[in-house]
Amino acid sequence: MIVSITFAAHLQRHVPIPAQTIAAQTVGEAIDRACEAAPAMRHYVLDDQGHVRKHVAVFIDGEMLLPRSDMTRGLRDGANIHIIQALTGG
Repeated sequence: MIVSITFAAHLQRHVPIPAQTIAAQTVGEAIDRACEAAPAMRHYVLDDQGHVRKHVAVFIDGEMLLPRSDMTRGLRDGANIHIIQALTGG
């Protein structure tokens, strides 16, 4: 599958990484391949278990990836993945 992946500006202030079009079958594979362009980004997006960090959100075609540990979720050809820094607070 060919998918597009972008990282929000708030994440890119830490590690610049371009928007990319890559071949990937799963969310985890897409993130791994995208982070080859900027390996330090992996630390900002994924925790030590390889799950999406608490304060990061991954959207696939506008739908948030839940649970955050579902890195094996399949992707459709042409999917758009957007990774943002989630805002929290009260």
